[in-house]
Amino acid sequence: MNLRIPGPVTVPDDILNVAGNQMIDHRGPQFAAMQRRIINNLNACFQTKNDVLLFTASGTGGLESAIVNTLSPGDPVLAFVAGEFGERIARIAQTYGANVNKIKFENGQGIDPDRVAQELKNAPQTKAVLVTHNETSTGIMHPLQAIANAVRANSDAVLIVDGVSSMLTADAQIDAWGIDVMVSASQKAWACPPGVAMLSVSERAWKMHANAKTPRFYFDWTETKSWLEKGQTPFTPAVSVYYALDLALEKILAEGLQNVFARHARIAALTREQAKSLGFRMFGDERYASNAVTALYAPDGVDTEALRKIAREEYDLIIGGGQGPMRGKIIRIGHLGWVSEAEIHDCFAVIGHILEKVTA
Repeated sequence: MNLRIPGPVTVPDDILNVAGNQMIDHRGPQFAAMQRRIINNLNACFQTKNDVLLFTASGTGGLESAIVNTLSPGDPVLAFVAGEFGERIARIAQTYGANVNKIKFENGQGIDPDRVAQELKNAPQTKAVLVTHNETSTGIMHPLQAIANAVRANSDAVLIVDGVSSMLTADAQIDAWGIDVMVSASQKAWACPPGVAMLSVSERAWKMHANAKTPRFYFDWTETKSWLEKGQTPFTPAVSVYYALDLALEKILAEGLQNVFARHARIAALTREQAKSLGFRMFGDERYASNAVTALYAPDGVDTEALRKIAREEYDLIIGGGQGPMRGKIIRIGHLGWVSEAEIHDCFAVIGHILEKVTA
């Protein structure tokens, strides 16, 4: 199977194999040592000296933890939205009673840092800014460094970033850029099975946490940190995913972060090149094309859902479809994690055969 969706991604055999290791005592020294290695290596990957917390959860669970630990009901929040996942984090904040002002950009466009600065000047009481770094629904990677600079120059608000699908696919310097909470998840570019959410927490975010009144239990940061310091977790962790993440991080750091970023950029460029050669058009502004997923309009007259169905049923090629208002209008090709040039060439060879069939 050629799994070309933006997550879960294909897990390399060596990582998949260690995920099958026998269970251990999650209150014992072996687990404590593994968790300590994971957190130290995540600090390196996140380029941060801030606390890194782990939760057995999806990426959405990590985002929910960011909201409930920093905000109180009624807090003014600015959410910069340009796709389905920007909508999701805004909806989480609304669900917990935050007063969310959604600043919407057209799907397929990048978030404008100047607009971020202006909105913050207009709303100086803003407690938190919500941004999705990589919008997998549109194939757009927003200019996070410039956005973060705009936030830090115009506000002391907590900057919460959905980096679930962006981390490792492009540079994200948590400390240098002043990002307060960055959330990611194991099933994306980390190339592990789903099950672990990871997030970095700045001093500014901890200060917000100290006064946050939103109810929380499972996702409580104070409780989680106190158990991490003992080498444990408050609740039963996904031990198998920890095994996988432990090895994956070792491999990532052995390759080198800059090499990991460059590899993702190279594979993304190849994907766009191959797609254009078959008559596909980029969805959205190519200046902000994602290194994690490419969103494409099919050639005229091609039914995207029919294309996906044939790819799945006849060729075992799994490609993503559009979400929300883009459903039925685009396809999405995931290329995050350990993706080879050969997998991308095979993907578009199959798509080329399908186009010959459906346009004959």
